[in-house]
Amino acid sequence: MSEPEGDGQDQGQEAGRPRRTAPLGILVGALSDIRKAVLPAIAGAYGLRDEFAGIGFIAGIAALAVLFGLVGGAVRWLRTTYAVGAEDIRLETGLLSRSARSVPYERIQDVSIEEPVLARVFGLSKVTFDTGAGGKDELALAWLPLAEGERLRELVREWKDEDAHRTAPGAASPAEPTGEVLFAMPPRRLALFGLFEFSLAAFAVAAGAAQQFDGFLPFDIWDWEGWQARLDGGGHWLAALGPFAQAAAVSLALAILVVVGFATGLARTALRDWGFELTRTPKGFRRRRGLLTRTDVVMPAHRVQAVEVRTRLLRRLFGWHELRFVSLAQDADSGSHTVAPFARMTEIAPIAAAAGFALPGPEIEWHRPARRAFVDAAVLGSLAPVMAAVALLFTPLALAAPLPLLALPFVALGQVLNWRRARHALDARQVYGRHGWLAPRIDVASRVKLQSVEITQGPLARRGGYATLHLGLAGGKLSFAAVPIEEARRIRAAVLDSIAGCDFSRLSSADRPAGQPIPDGDGTGHRRTSTAGRS
Repeated sequence: MSEPEGDGQDQGQEAGRPRRTAPLGILVGALSDIRKAVLPAIAGAYGLRDEFAGIGFIAGIAALAVLFGLVGGAVRWLRTTYAVGAEDIRLETGLLSRSARSVPYERIQDVSIEEPVLARVFGLSKVTFDTGAGGKDELALAWLPLAEGERLRELVREWKDEDAHRTAPGAASPAEPTGEVLFAMPPRRLALFGLFEFSLAAFAVAAGAAQQFDGFLPFDIWDWEGWQARLDGGGHWLAALGPFAQAAAVSLALAILVVVGFATGLARTALRDWGFELTRTPKGFRRRRGLLTRTDVVMPAHRVQAVEVRTRLLRRLFGWHELRFVSLAQDADSGSHTVAPFARMTEIAPIAAAAGFALPGPEIEWHRPARRAFVDAAVLGSLAPVMAAVALLFTPLALAAPLPLLALPFVALGQVLNWRRARHALDARQVYGRHGWLAPRIDVASRVKLQSVEITQGPLARRGGYATLHLGLAGGKLSFAAVPIEEARRIRAAVLDSIAGCDFSRLSSADRPAGQPIPDGDGTGHRRTSTAGRS
């Protein structure tokens, strides 16, 4: 797609005129269809392996997929138009059954740009307008020139900026400021991160493929006796090596398993987080990452609802953590954006502070959950082993009845560790939660950004005097389990007082100097929308 030539006035006159996406997107879509046709082609070759050569059949299916993809893509391209209006973005699609969608600028929470490797070759990108509705109402335009995608993103930002002069909906916008780099991962840090992402997914994929397509092999891959016969050969040399050599062979196999696991983790990490960079711009936090598929996401600072600091047991021992922003927008089907996937706490704290959140310090007064709740959980968790042991008493395997009871100490130990790690806290501005021992996590949320407060109790909780406190958070969830009932009511009252103490309807751009954020009543300086006051 080419942009119209001329000055800003000429471009402004074209606002609202239907446009088409880039013609090269037809080829990108057709080539992408090859990947979709691989599994059907393999399945078809398996079913007709006696009549046709498998490779030739797969190649034929792939060729037909490209051909139909080109034809179908051309038809879709001709029948797909979008228009950038003064108040919304409209998309019309469909050949026989036409559909028209319109998304007002005020509903757009975020604009993300994705560049898969195939689209990057042609300088194209996919632009997604996120409405914060969990992906249900998203509007996506594929494929647009990268410059057009950045122009649309800047247009949405300018419209939503109450203090900036709105450019005409067709006018060229200034380039995105470079901004301050808050976090980046050089190759050395990325490689270290990959070592902690150990994964055996490659073996799972290989095992699944072998099970589905073992008919193509000249032998039964699951015949262990056959494997031993092939390894021994005619002279049974493997058995003649003795137990030490056999142990060495097993150790070598385990070493290969470990190497492949680390290699898989490194590959997945490099593909996802290569070139990871988080910058702070006047428009918000900008995150760019990806080796083959490059993503470019901007998160407005005032839309960050909470922060999460996550880690795992082994990473925590070495001092590595992950920081996520809980935002109104979505990130890969998740309500949170990873902004520092592998960082020290000294690197995480400034990023959280830039978003207006303070991580818990030594002055925070943590409160333990009710011990009775974990005792109840341990009792409930013990029912299954006890019932299994009782059932075994009435079977020929009665001597094995004590074996399920060996799980009881582990059930009790797990609940003890959960109780020791669980904490919650409240100060004048924020609420804090900490839980988990295998995957420790800290949640921090602003009190005035919470949407609701709910206290729930089951039968055991009512008898034990504890409850679960659910704090409604736009874009995510925040819960404190096993809170003593009086403590839960105190937190609820404090949070509701904070929300009620802020008159959101009176906050406007007129209440603040130009270039300064609207105060939200808690000192963070983030703007609030009227929806937060309806808790």
